Amino acid sequence: MKPLFKGAHYEEDPEQFPTTPRKDRSLGVIKLVTALVIFMAGGVIGLSVNTHFSRYLGSQTELFFPTTRYIEECLSIESYIEPKQLKHQMTDEELFWRGSMVPKKADFPYKRVPKVAFMFLTRGALPLGPLWERFFHGHEGLFTVYVHALPGYKLNVTENSAFYGRQIPSQDVSWGSVSLVDAEKRLMGNALLDFSNERFVLLSESCIPVFNFPTVYKYLINSEQSYVESYDDPSHRGRGRYSRSMAPEISLYQWRKGSEWFEMSRELAIDIVSDSKYYSIFRRYCKPSCYPDEHYIPTYLNMFHGELNANRTVTWVDWSRLGPHPAQFGRADVNETFIQSIRNNGTICTYNSKPTSVCFLFARKFAPSALEPLLKISQTVMKF
Repeated sequence: MKPLFKGAHYEEDPEQFPTTPRKDRSLGVIKLVTALVIFMAGGVIGLSVNTHFSRYLGSQTELFFPTTRYIEECLSIESYIEPKQLKHQMTDEELFWRGSMVPKKADFPYKRVPKVAFMFLTRGALPLGPLWERFFHGHEGLFTVYVHALPGYKLNVTENSAFYGRQIPSQDVSWGSVSLVDAEKRLMGNALLDFSNERFVLLSESCIPVFNFPTVYKYLINSEQSYVESYDDPSHRGRGRYSRSMAPEISLYQWRKGSEWFEMSRELAIDIVSDSKYYSIFRRYCKPSCYPDEHYIPTYLNMFHGELNANRTVTWVDWSRLGPHPAQFGRADVNETFIQSIRNNGTICTYNSKPTSVCFLFARKFAPSALEPLLKISQTVMKF
């Protein structure tokens, strides 16, 4: 074996001289950096693909399930105080609970303009709708419209109609049964969801306005009382319908009768939709021959809110022909003289503790054939 001398030239044997620790660390760092670069590059690509997919999936989800818009609407003060959509899934009990809510804070957090809620209880079409359209025209923001028709029926009106989109969730109604009271309360419950509705008028498809909108609006908004006919009828058509099973909660001396077609304040509407106790008594004991729609509200107001009620209706009707139904008027009956006789028929009533000759704001019962002559004289006689 040849000796090795310092300074002599020689080649390093890899096996004889293994890698130093410093070189190992350098290689480890390089591998780690490379792995991190690859990982980060993959992450960036993955995020890019995921973002694109999420946007696509999100757009498709919003298309079929637009939850964001509904969440924003539910949380906004505008949708709470004045719901834009009348369709909902609430039961009557849920609706009445929701409609009976009264803010404890007196001041409204918005500029509240009181409105009149016109509530139409109808079987289907509104043949006199064009007359009402003319009545409402130009007074947007001062009224709301609610329509309770038969389930499944859809009003055929244009998008600029005052009746467009104004049908509420409804149920079947039978004449002479408590289902009529249910429909009335359902209309009030839905109208109460709009906090600006201050007065509530119940109308049918055969009703017409006999004064223009400014007159009706001023009359109702400034009234100190509500207009629900409530009187004691000693005949078999009045007291004869009372059931002793209603005692002791409802006594015979408290029993009242009146027209179904009412007008009332928000205060009374809230109280009526809130009532379960007396309504349940009527539902149980006031059967079809009792006609609960003619007795429930008149009796209830007589028992608890007599001082707030004028005990008269603002809807004119002709019962002179006797029978179970009032007179109906068609094309041949309608002229200027007839409508004027309703507007000022010689009756003197009380309005805000003062006598007045303006006692009726609406009239019924008008057939579809009456529409054409009514439109011809509406501007000259009814001033709209």
